[in-house]
Parts: sequence; C-alpha cells; structure tokens
Amino acid sequence: MANYTQVFKGTAFTSKSSKDILILKEYLFCINEDGMIDKVLSPNDDDYQEMLTAHEGKAHFHQLAPGQYFLPGFVDTHVHAPQWAQSGTALDIPLYDWLNTYTFPIESKFSDLTFAKEVYDDLVSTLLANGTTTSLYFATVHKEASLLLAEICAEKGQRGLVGKVVMDDPEQNPPFYRDADTKTALAETEEFILAVKALAKSTKQGVYPVVTPRFIPSCTDAALKGLGELVAKYDTHVQSHCSESDWEHHHVQDRFQKNDAFALNDFGLLGDKSVMAHCNFLNDDDAHLFAKTGTAIAHCPISNAYFANSVIPISHLHAKGIDVGLGSDLSGGFSPSLFDNARQAVMSSRMLEDGVNPALSAEQRGLPSSRITINEAFYFATAGGGESLSLPIGRLEENYAWDIQIIDSRVSSAKLPIFNPDEDLNDVFQKIMYLARPENIREVWVQGEKVHSRKL
Repeated sequence: MANYTQVFKGTAFTSKSSKDILILKEYLFCINEDGMIDKVLSPNDDDYQEMLTAHEGKAHFHQLAPGQYFLPGFVDTHVHAPQWAQSGTALDIPLYDWLNTYTFPIESKFSDLTFAKEVYDDLVSTLLANGTTTSLYFATVHKEASLLLAEICAEKGQRGLVGKVVMDDPEQNPPFYRDADTKTALAETEEFILAVKALAKSTKQGVYPVVTPRFIPSCTDAALKGLGELVAKYDTHVQSHCSESDWEHHHVQDRFQKNDAFALNDFGLLGDKSVMAHCNFLNDDDAHLFAKTGTAIAHCPISNAYFANSVIPISHLHAKGIDVGLGSDLSGGFSPSLFDNARQAVMSSRMLEDGVNPALSAEQRGLPSSRITINEAFYFATAGGGESLSLPIGRLEENYAWDIQIIDSRVSSAKLPIFNPDEDLNDVFQKIMYLARPENIREVWVQGEKVHSRKL
C-alpha cells in the first residue's frame, strides 16, 4: 500500500461536467508528497476499508465533522491586486474616469514597497480566507512590487500567477503612472519573468509569471509586439482585457480596424495559456478565434454590472468551445468572494435571458438560451478556472492538486438552513453556493498544505 502524506475522509462536491455536479459521499482522498490527489476511493471500492483501517486515527488522517463538506478551492482568473486598497469605492462613474481619477493614482503608490507589502499581505490572506486557492493577478508597472506579490503568494501558500503590468504609451497613460518607455517595459518584463521562474523552483504549489499588457489602449504597437515575442520565448501565461466596454472596444476598432481578439492574436498574445478578461463584446468570429487558439475568458459578473455596459452572453460563448473561468476583478468588482461572483453570474444570465425593459413585450425583451445554473457558475469558479489556466486544479479527482476548502454548514454565526439530517445532497450543495460566507470556510488547503484555518 502506498505511503500517503495525508488522507481525508468526507463528502465532497466537484464538477462532473459544466452542467452536472458529482457528489462523493464519504469518500477517501489520498494525497501524495507532491500535494496531488493520488487515489480517490468510494465506500464501495474493494480496498476502501483496508485503506481506512491503515490510516484512521493517525496524525495525517483527517475526517470531516458532521455538517462539513469538501469543495475544490476557487480559481480567481482576474484580480487587480493593488486595487484591493480601493475596493468598494468609486464604482458609480464611467470606466475611463474611474481609471484616471482613482485607479491609476492608487496603483502609482506601489513604487513604495512598504505600502505594497501591507496591501498584498492583506489581499492574499483575504482571498485564501474566501476559499480562493489560485489567483491570476495584475500587479502594477513596478517590477519590484510585482515580484513582491509573487513572493507573498509563495510564502502564504497560494498559487499565484502574477503579471507586471505594461503601460508604455505616453499618449494614453498619465505621466505619473506608466512605464518609462517601451524598451524599459520589455526589459523589465523579461527580468520579471526570469525572477518568478527562479522563485517557482522552491515553491511547492507553484508561482507563475504572466505577460500582462494592461489592455490595447495603454500599449504601443512596439510593446505589444515585444510582449508577444516574450510569450513565445518563455512559454508564459498571458492576460489582458478584451472588448470590455463601449469605450475600449471602439478605441481598438478605430486604431486597428478590427476587434480586440484579432488585434491581440496578430501580436501573438492569444493561446492556450491566455486569459482575457470581460470579453462582453466578442462576436462569433472573435469567439471562433478564441476557441481555435485555446484562449479563455475571465468572466467577471459583478464588475461587468458596473463597467462593461452590457451583460455578456456567457452561455453562448461557452457553448462555442471557449474555456471560461470566474473572476472577481477587484476592485471593479467589490467582492473578494467567488461565492458572490458565482451568484451574480447566475443572476446576470437570467436577466439577459428574460430582459430588463418592461416597456417591451416578453418576446422582445430578452436573449433566449442565456441563463446558466449555479452548477455552471461553480464549474467556472473551479474546473473551468483550471482549464482556463491549463493547470491540473479545480477538480477533486486523481492527478489533480489537493486544493480544497472545508465548508462547515453548522458554524453558529453563519448556520446554513439545513434542518433535515438526510437532506438531499444536491440541495445541500445549492445552499452552500447561495448562502456560504467566509465564516463557513473552516480550512483551506493548497497543494496538500493547510494555508488557512478559522477558529470558532
């Protein structure tokens, strides 16, 4: 019998498909020294009892208490790390004004590493406490502070994919917050890639450098071309914003006479490690290009409600074969919780399908076949996020990382309304997804290591 470093017993929920939940009742999860799920056993398996007998009662054996459940750790595919300092403010003005009046000034402060450490320490701890085990981060233009964020992820045990943001166009970015010039932006991006790759060698859960043009309007053609060359040279992840709002979408059309997707692809920035945020205005040609290149969408439903000028037809785009992950988009989205974003994803999709203008007839009011279920939103927050990042995360099955959150439905300050001890587990899952708060997240594990626990 294999020698496992951790064995867990309890009931788990994971995605069977994008639409279906798999309920693993009283399963055993056997974790190897690399923090990967080596073996999953159901009570009906022949060696279940033998495995239980061999490990039960030992220090490395963990059994859930009544009312507790395993969920995969959440994968947040779009976080502006420095914006945590302004979360919950200034959400009532247009995107262009919001960036220039609030966001760029706060991001410019991250040249101060003391300030950067204070914010990033708090952010990573907060996301872990909200069940987010993997985050795809935009940092700032500052190479040192961006590397500091990667180091904090490594130290705290979160799987962090971090990008030093590139904003080199002097005509589109404020003088107090931009790269010195194109040559500097590309050189510092390459230095950042090499530094994070070196850091990753001593990090169990992994940290990853991400090539990060903020969005097309902030970058010169030379920077976009150079970043595409760095992607090819180092095989890195890529992130940016794509066809987000009326203003940004039209800016790119005017500049290149094509949509964002095709412009980004021309610069070598679309591929199976690329995640593009928002994408509200993708047309079917754009969607086909995303599917063909393996580019994923980071769906940010709370942020979209404030800044995207539309509701994204996420069901339609996912049906086109595009990988979709869920993103909080701090601070365009106010909540660090992917529970909140999953709920908003469902609500927004129903509003798109049913329509919002009561002056129109029901037949004219909405966009048919737009709604998603809570099962699909959960999939985007977990397995879909893993697929978007091309990493073995987001599922509770063999050969995936042991990234989990332990949900306690009976915690006194946030008890879930489960009164029947034999309640259908599908209903229990839905109550968790709609009602869980950070208090319900008792423990969080990443790559087989406990990174967060909440005392009663």
